[in-house]
Amino acid sequence: MYLIQIADVSKKIFPALLLIVALISCQSKSTNESSDETENTEQNAFTKEYSTWMADSEIKRNPEGWTLDFNEKPKWEYTHGLIMTAMEQVYDKTGEERYLDYILHFADFMINDQGEIKTYKKSDFNIDRVNGGKFLIGLYEETGKEKYKLAVEELRDQMRNHPRTSEGGFWHKKVYPHQMWLDGLYMGSPFLARYAAEFDESALFDDVTNQIYLMDKYGYSEETGLYHHAWDESKEQKWADPATGLSKNYWGRSIGWFSMAVVDVLDYLPESHPKRGMVIEVAKRLAAGIVKYQDQTGVWYQVVDQGEREGNYLESSCSSMFTYFLLKATSKGYIDRKYEEAGLKAYHGMIKEFIREDQDGGISITNVCGVAGLGGNPYRDGSYEYYINEPIRVNDPKGVGPFILASLQYELIK
Repeated sequence: MYLIQIADVSKKIFPALLLIVALISCQSKSTNESSDETENTEQNAFTKEYSTWMADSEIKRNPEGWTLDFNEKPKWEYTHGLIMTAMEQVYDKTGEERYLDYILHFADFMINDQGEIKTYKKSDFNIDRVNGGKFLIGLYEETGKEKYKLAVEELRDQMRNHPRTSEGGFWHKKVYPHQMWLDGLYMGSPFLARYAAEFDESALFDDVTNQIYLMDKYGYSEETGLYHHAWDESKEQKWADPATGLSKNYWGRSIGWFSMAVVDVLDYLPESHPKRGMVIEVAKRLAAGIVKYQDQTGVWYQVVDQGEREGNYLESSCSSMFTYFLLKATSKGYIDRKYEEAGLKAYHGMIKEFIREDQDGGISITNVCGVAGLGGNPYRDGSYEYYINEPIRVNDPKGVGPFILASLQYELIK
């Protein structure tokens, strides 16, 4: 009797067990297929040309170039110069006319036939405003149109009379007296170096290299291997250390600006220039300091040396700039080849951490610090709390432009 009951139960249980086994097998297969698809997606991502993908996405977002940086009114800003420089390099790589057309459309909207630049005021002595001179030199080379040369000369003329520190360092702005900021090295020095090379003003190279020398002399920290955001020669600012004149913290993007400035200046600085070796030594110091604080994800924090501190976050503009610097400096032979690995790790980390594919087929860059500075009104004190509480944006040009530039460097060596 018990045997009959067991047999009956077996008839009921066995099919159920078979069903369970089948379901587990299907689930396992589905999981494996999903895992394979994810892996394939990640592998496929790096077969794409992110430089053109991001450039095309930005053109679609801002078909009128003056609207970059969330502008509601036209304004001649360093951010426009940054994006147009990135577009120029994409055009140089691809030869695709749409990138040149985008630059021309913006330039022709902002510059009249007399070479006057809309909203630009030379007497402000704001070093940010000359950054756009780089791409204008490129447009003049490409088209031969005199109005671009006239605009370039206006920007060059600002720097002839720009206020300086006692040792010849350019003030960041007239409204920020006696102050050199790392940001300003990118805004002024590559433009002046390109101008010197294009228009045969070789004496200007001495001025360009002196800016880098002074920022290295006063801004570098032996203790951390990093560069302070700014230096106040007068030591009067509330953000400045009363003994050194230096700001307190190491803001990622400021160091990023400086690192890009150094490798871009070297594009134009003659091999025979007596200060070229000094500039390359600065590049080596920058590389050593940057990789020291690289996160395990491959990218960097907003306040570079305080990754474990509450409120700090992985920031995409400085990460893009550091990636560009490391990859370019290694490919040019300025720094040890070992740093290429850090640059590649950084680029892969950026794609994973910051790049978002959008529903329209374009891509966006997230986690961009909107803005950060020192002094002004309301007063910016350069504290840790200040840097981490500034707005965070998606597709801020200060992230978009350097990401395009970093992608171009990656695509050269991959």
